[in-house]
Amino acid sequence: MYSAIAIALMAVSVAQAPAPSTPPAPPGFSEERALAARLDLSIDQAIAEKRIVGAVVLVAKDGKIVYRRAAGLADREAGRPMRENEVFRLASMSKPIVAVTALALAEQHKLALDEPIKKWLPTFRPKLADGREPVITVRHLLTHTAGLTYSFREPEQGPYHRAGVSTGLDGSEVSLEENLRRIASVPLSSEPGKQWGYSMATDVLGAVIARAGGAPLPRVVERLVTGPLGMKDTGFSVKDASRLATPYADGKPEPVRMGKDQVVPYYGAGVHFAPGRALNPRAFPSGGAGMVGTAGDFLKFLETLRTGGAPVLPAATVEQLGSAQVGPEAQTQGPGWGFGFIGAVLVDPAQTRSPQSAGTWQWGGAYGHNWFVDPQRRLTVVALTNTAFEGMSGAFTVSVRDAVYGTGN
Repeated sequence: MYSAIAIALMAVSVAQAPAPSTPPAPPGFSEERALAARLDLSIDQAIAEKRIVGAVVLVAKDGKIVYRRAAGLADREAGRPMRENEVFRLASMSKPIVAVTALALAEQHKLALDEPIKKWLPTFRPKLADGREPVITVRHLLTHTAGLTYSFREPEQGPYHRAGVSTGLDGSEVSLEENLRRIASVPLSSEPGKQWGYSMATDVLGAVIARAGGAPLPRVVERLVTGPLGMKDTGFSVKDASRLATPYADGKPEPVRMGKDQVVPYYGAGVHFAPGRALNPRAFPSGGAGMVGTAGDFLKFLETLRTGGAPVLPAATVEQLGSAQVGPEAQTQGPGWGFGFIGAVLVDPAQTRSPQSAGTWQWGGAYGHNWFVDPQRRLTVVALTNTAFEGMSGAFTVSVRDAVYGTGN
């Protein structure tokens, strides 16, 4: 499917050598220029074809940022250009940060992955369809095997819709406690630990973290992850609304500016977005979808994990991130992909026809984001856009990935 793109090696004769006053190109300089050319083409094409409105893309190799670019518009109608420090609604990119917070609490022995969550949430006791009350553990929540789901993964009149469960993306001002009650009122879709299903599990995990950490979820996340890493623009509230990217939805002939309550079609269903939620102090802190942040902050977070985890997690725990806790039969991002603790894990690159290495971690966010870490290549890529769903699961994500590796058509 993909053909390699040759990168010309630097061969400079004495006659062509730069003047003594010109410093020689550093090792890898030609490779970085080729990478930039490929990524620029990918981004420019997506903007020219009106598939995305704007993007911030960062690539780090061996701990060095080898590509950085803000392109397009943060607000098309106002003509405001995208900036590298733009703040985005992170949606499901909140999940890895919250998951790492849970792992950090486990390292402090404030919770254990295989203990029942009723230890911290005694009233959260969802049942199976046959009336049995199974044991749900923290591990089940981390790996999305608790038997929960999302309303956008069921018909419009499905159980979560009827119960009024908030996804953390919509405009509901329901409290976290009430949302948990509503989730627990719906029968589980499967026995915990038996089946992978993308779900509200990280929102439930956020409630566990608050109880185990002895403070509201935003404070525990800041204390254990974003604070130590200096992720000053990442949290559950927006500090400067003027830096917040305007969100758009897929549309023809161009993306549509999201309104107060926007429903975006997704695999035969619809996801309800309420962009104002990020500015609403009454909205509950959704562990699965409620954070905001910048590409730079998120790159820092991922690079911390890739390079051993200090000061957030010990290296032994970080090593587990590249192991699939759920096998590739789950096809969490298509054939060959399993699931770990913070996102999908690539088990079989040949099966998925990906240039990424086995053990790559990857996920995204519904507002139009995608990221991956290839530990074998010592490579981290963060691509945030303001266009759902093209920037999360459209052709743009494949184009950026292939540009990074120098593969593709």
